[in-house]
Amino acid sequence: MKSPRFLCLPVLLFAVTPIYAQTVRIADARNHLGETGTVCGKVVSERTVTSSKGEPTFINLDEPYPNQTFTIVIWEEDRQDIGSLPAQGSRVCATGRIQSYHGVPEIVVRNFDQLSR
Repeated sequence: MKSPRFLCLPVLLFAVTPIYAQTVRIADARNHLGETGTVCGKVVSERTVTSSKGEPTFINLDEPYPNQTFTIVIWEEDRQDIGSLPAQGSRVCATGRIQSYHGVPEIVVRNFDQLSR
């Protein structure tokens, strides 16, 4: 029987390996759902929904809500790991799994390393 410490090695290697992802244009993000990618754009609106469970912050790139074309989502529990949010008008890139919520592509950002400013 294999020692449990050898079973942990792949998990540890995955945990410390940086995310290498293809750059995806906002217009093409919906064609990459389920994939890991980096999406960049201009911050045009930000909203934290304090009345919603988990207090999500939505950062919309290139087009403001309700016509947003891509959203970065940051949950309240992850805010301390993110640090300061990108300023409106600034350019930001988010890296992570591209998913869709109500037809709008998004990346959920859980730590500082997923954002580049």
